[in-house]
Amino acid sequence: MALWRSTFIVSAMTMLSRVLGLVRDIVLLNVFGAGKDFDTFVVAFRIPNFFRRLFAEGAFSQAFIPILTEYKSTKTHAEVQILISRVFGCLATFMTALTFIAMIAAPAILYIYAPGFHDDPEKFALATDMFRLTIPYLLFMSLTAFASSILNSYGSFSTPAFAPVLLNITMIAAAWWLTPYMAEPIMALGWAVVVAGVLQLAIQIPELWHKKLLIPPKVDFKHEGVDRIMKLMLPALFGVSVTQINLLLNTIWASFMQDGSVSWLYSAERMTELPLGLIGVAIGTVILPSLSARHAEQDQVKFRGMIDWAAKVVMLVGIPASIALFMLSTPIIQALFQRGQFTLEDTQMTALALQCMSAGVISFMLIKVFAPGFYAQQDTKTPVRVGLMAVAANAILNVIFIGFFKLIDWQAEHMALALASSGSALVNAGMLYFYLHKRDIFRFGAHWKKLFLQFAIANISMIAVLWYALTWYNGELSQWIRIIEVIGLCVVGVLAYSIGLIATGFRPRHLKH
Repeated sequence: MALWRSTFIVSAMTMLSRVLGLVRDIVLLNVFGAGKDFDTFVVAFRIPNFFRRLFAEGAFSQAFIPILTEYKSTKTHAEVQILISRVFGCLATFMTALTFIAMIAAPAILYIYAPGFHDDPEKFALATDMFRLTIPYLLFMSLTAFASSILNSYGSFSTPAFAPVLLNITMIAAAWWLTPYMAEPIMALGWAVVVAGVLQLAIQIPELWHKKLLIPPKVDFKHEGVDRIMKLMLPALFGVSVTQINLLLNTIWASFMQDGSVSWLYSAERMTELPLGLIGVAIGTVILPSLSARHAEQDQVKFRGMIDWAAKVVMLVGIPASIALFMLSTPIIQALFQRGQFTLEDTQMTALALQCMSAGVISFMLIKVFAPGFYAQQDTKTPVRVGLMAVAANAILNVIFIGFFKLIDWQAEHMALALASSGSALVNAGMLYFYLHKRDIFRFGAHWKKLFLQFAIANISMIAVLWYALTWYNGELSQWIRIIEVIGLCVVGVLAYSIGLIATGFRPRHLKH
C-alpha cells in the first residue's frame, strides 16, 4: 500500500504538471507559432535541460539515492548529515563551474547541437543569446534534484513532484504578460526558465529544514560517500540519459530540415510525456528508494516483487496509451494546438511525428522500471552497455529512415527521427530486460501469460470502439467543440478497455503489491 500511495502522490502531481505543460504549449504555440523563433527557443532550452537530466536528475539521482539509502540503513543520522553536506558542496562547486564554462562556450555548443542554424546568422545569434540566458537553469535544477533525492529517500514525494508545475506557470505568465515588453519577444521565455529554476529550488527548502536535512555545504571530494557516488555517476552519466542524447541527436538532424521540424517534434514529444510522466516517471521515482532499501536488506524476493508489480502497472497503462496516441493523433493535436499561429499544416506534421513516437511509449515506460533494478544494486555499468546499443541503434535508424524518406521525396522527413527514437527505446528496454532475465534479477513468470492475454483482448476491444467512434469526429468545428470531442473519445476508449479487462477476469486486486 505504501508504494501505491507514493505512486499516486507522484502521479497526481506529475499529471498536474503535464496538464499545465499542455496549457503552456498551447499558449506558446499560439503566441509564437511553430516557426523560426520557437525552433530557436526549443533548441536553446533543450541543451540546459539535457545537461540537467544528464548531471542532475539522471546520473546524480541514480547514484546518490542508493548510497544515501544505504547510509540511512547502516549509519547514524549525524553521518547522514555529513554525507549530505559534502555532496551539497561538491555538486554546487562542479555545477557552478560547468555553468560558467557553458556560458563562455555558448557559440561552440550551439554549433555542435544545432549546426543547421549556422546558415542563418540571425537565428544562430538569437539561439546563442537564449542559451546564455537559460543555462543558469542547470545550476538551480541540479540543486533542486539534490533536494528532491533527499526528500524521496525519506519517503517525501509530494513537494519534489509539485516543483515542475512552477516552470509551466512562469512560462505561461511570461508568454502572456512579459512578451510585449521585450525587444525579442521569445526572450521572455528565457527569463521565465531562470525564475522557474529558482522557485523550484526554494519550494523544497522548508521541508528539508523541518527534517533537519538542510545542511551547510562543504567541499570534500575525498569523502567516502562522495567518492562512491562519483564512481557510480561516471558510467551513469551515459546510461540514464540515452533518451536525452537521442533527442539531442534528433535536434541536430532536425536543424537541417525545413523550418518547423524542431517544433513539430517537440510538440509530439510533449504529448508522449503525458502517459510517460503519469505512470512511467512516477513508478521509477518511487521504486528506486524502495529497491535500494531491499537490496541493502538483501531481500531478493521483495526486490523481484517490486519490479514485477511496477511492470504490471506500466503494461496496464502503457500499451493502451501507445495505441490511443497513435489512433487519436490528429484529433488530439488539432484540438489542443490548432489555432492562432499554429496552422493546419503544423497539425498534420505534428500528428505524423506523434504516430511514430507513440510506438515507443511503452518502451520508454519499461525503461523507467527496468533501469532502477540495476541502479538500486549500484550497478551502473550494465545500463551504460545497453545505452551504447540504444544510441547506436538510434544513429543507424536515423540514417536508414532519412534515406528512405529522401528516396520517396516526401516532405515529412522529421518522421524518420521520431521512428528512430521509438526503435532506439525498444532496443534499450529489450536489452535491459535481457540482462535482468539473464542474471535472474527479474523475469516475466508464468502468471504473465494470462496477463498478456487479458491485456491483448482489452486493447483489441478499445481499438474496435475507437475505430468506430472516430467516424463521428469532425475537425472543422470550433476548438472547444474539438476538445470536448477528444475528451469523449478518450472516455469511450477507457470504458471499452476497462470493460474488456473485466470481461477477461482481471481485477484491481491483481495489482496488489
